Amino acid sequence: MLPPIFGVLFDGIAYGMLLFVLSVGLSVTLGLMNFVNLAHCAFAMLGGYTTVVLMQDLHWPFFATLPAAFFIAALASIVVERTLYRRLYRASDLDQVLLTIGLAFISVAIAAWFFTTQQQPVDMPAYLRGSYQFFGLNIGVYRLFLVAVGVAVTAMLIMTVEHTRFGAQVRAAVDNQRMARGLGIDVDRTFAVTFALGSGLAGLGGALAIEIVGLDPSFAFTYLVYVLIVVSVGGLGSILGSFAAACLIGISDVAGKYYLPELGAFLIYLVMVAVLMWKPAGLFGRR
Repeated sequence: MLPPIFGVLFDGIAYGMLLFVLSVGLSVTLGLMNFVNLAHCAFAMLGGYTTVVLMQDLHWPFFATLPAAFFIAALASIVVERTLYRRLYRASDLDQVLLTIGLAFISVAIAAWFFTTQQQPVDMPAYLRGSYQFFGLNIGVYRLFLVAVGVAVTAMLIMTVEHTRFGAQVRAAVDNQRMARGLGIDVDRTFAVTFALGSGLAGLGGALAIEIVGLDPSFAFTYLVYVLIVVSVGGLGSILGSFAAACLIGISDVAGKYYLPELGAFLIYLVMVAVLMWKPAGLFGRR
């Protein structure tokens, strides 16, 4: 029989995988493109509501809604990037913050108008409900599924962003757009694809989050805090850093609520402060 701490670790890692899928897109766009996108979780919320509409109104199976959530959020981000964000790539951080936080407020108002302020439940398929018994521990099926998704997304991103020509093109376009254009790189297309990838992953995370944390119009702000903590602790632009930070924050949050209920969610802020005092650039950040 395994002690209860292993159950806490598993639940924390599963929650961390959810935070990772939500946050890794912002780590990519902020770290590689130097763009402060505080509307990132608005795209996650869009993915969540896409899943709700498709499942409740159109009776799509849950797994069919996941790629739809990814692509709807990605397409929305392309529109926003081409019409608004592109104008501010060389603007100050303050200008980027003001624009994107304004878009986040707008997204919350739109979601409340169309879906009210109530939680939006979804009926998960039977094979994702329930749990397995493993040496006396309850292993939730859906949490196990989240761990598998997180590992798969990590492997895909490392191969796509850090070890391909596309990732090199993004870094070149950020460092020197004129030189990148001279080398034949389509800078506008590269930035649009990068934003689409990051926002699509956020949409996927929003769809996956409904079963664990629920969905309402405040989602765009509630989980923006968690996402920013993961990005800052992991280090800008580092996929492995976001993965490690998400696991650390997830375990700290679950363990804090289980063993130190008087601290509750405050424990993750203590962890963030401790890590950043030790390594100001984050776990895998580059100065």
